[in-house]
Amino acid sequence: KATVSVLNWVHRYSPPTMDAVRNTVVVLSGKGGVGKSTVSCQLALGLAKQGLRVGILDVDLCGPSVPKIMGVEKEDVVQGDKGWVPVNRAGVKVMSIQFLLENEGDAVVWRGPRKDALIKQFLSNVEWGALDALVVDTPPGTSDEHITLCENLKQVPNVGAVVVTGPQKVACDDVRKELSFCHKLSLPVRGIVENMSGFVCPHCSDCTPIFSQGGGARLAKDYDVPFLGSIPIDPRLAAALDEGVHFAEAFPDSGAAVAVTKIVGDICGGLQKGPPS
Repeated sequence: KATVSVLNWVHRYSPPTMDAVRNTVVVLSGKGGVGKSTVSCQLALGLAKQGLRVGILDVDLCGPSVPKIMGVEKEDVVQGDKGWVPVNRAGVKVMSIQFLLENEGDAVVWRGPRKDALIKQFLSNVEWGALDALVVDTPPGTSDEHITLCENLKQVPNVGAVVVTGPQKVACDDVRKELSFCHKLSLPVRGIVENMSGFVCPHCSDCTPIFSQGGGARLAKDYDVPFLGSIPIDPRLAAALDEGVHFAEAFPDSGAAVAVTKIVGDICGGLQKGPPS
């Protein structure tokens, strides 16, 4: 098993080698707890279901949840000839710091430079192979990890952000800072997703806006970026995440799954289909 101790050779870092990655989708949110990792994983699984070659990179170094959601938290990565070999699940290549920890419950207590070094390693020393789309799940905020990621992706073609918000004003206010961040770093925004947009009753299918509604659409209008859609709360989605189940595949007729499928289709339509340029 490869472990985090391999960072002892971080000085061997070379510039990003993602020549075979056609599109990179960076999933951002200025607010924690809005379901950003959920959206990232559902997006990756949805794109793979459409026949695309997909990878997902988890750069939330202090709170990596992608392996759990993808159902691969017990898997290990190994060292290949060109770097780490990502774990594969349902046609999606998965890479996360979680695979490199000695113990599943270990905390990552690192300062910024060490985090930056690992993100650079993820971009330069993972054997992604040819991908139609690489989804990057980020931590909340606009800190060192985000700056390092975006600066190192400047050499990579067809990079764009999907910004996740909740419907309530307090979430939208923080997400405005994330949109400002994208503008300052010249990171194109592919669109905004409003998550937890109402609760759909499992008995009558009525949707109650328990966290307000419409915040994502207003943000999109204010910043002149596409509004990709709203995903309602569904208790079955939470259960699917805990069990590592592909929700949209297990419950294709649910309101949340229909919303996710539409969002995936819209994002897929905006991806470059030819070779990287």
